[in-house]
Amino acid sequence: MVRKLKYHEQKLLRRLELVSWEAAAGSLAEVKALRRYRVGRREDYVQYKALARTVRALTRRLRDLGPASAAFRARCAFALLEKLYGLGLVNSRQSLAVCENLSATAFCRRRLPCLLVKLRMAQDLRHAVTFVEQGHIRVGPEVVTDPALLVPRNVEDFITWVDASRLRQKVLDYNQERDDFDLAA
Repeated sequence: MVRKLKYHEQKLLRRLELVSWEAAAGSLAEVKALRRYRVGRREDYVQYKALARTVRALTRRLRDLGPASAAFRARCAFALLEKLYGLGLVNSRQSLAVCENLSATAFCRRRLPCLLVKLRMAQDLRHAVTFVEQGHIRVGPEVVTDPALLVPRNVEDFITWVDASRLRQKVLDYNQERDDFDLAA
């Protein structure tokens, strides 16, 4: 148990932005997810939880619509399922039942480092986060240095090494695919 701060101690610490123990601890599941998916900022995970909660609430509202609005419900359900499938958060477009179980970990699985591990460009998440932060990875034509990037399904195929990356050169040397033109440059 921590003692209560004295008046002069409170006055000294008034201007500092200290994270309180209750806010930092969160739930045990949240801490496990932060550690498992190597989420560096807790605010990102809180935002993922809020988005998942919003999708679940929207799903419940669509499910509870009456039979008079069946056409509207079908159109909105189709749009929601297409959006979530395109983002890679759900695996099928069949029914809204998959949307009711959406969680924040689905967002964490679509982060760039997790996809690097899935594509076998990195051994584990720690190395994948390091590669992204150091600028070895590009998505399409742009170099990405933020590991919190959520990658949709249609962009997943365009994840590759930066042309000037030493890691790319090592991979090409190992696979004996390095071009003679690259050796001269």
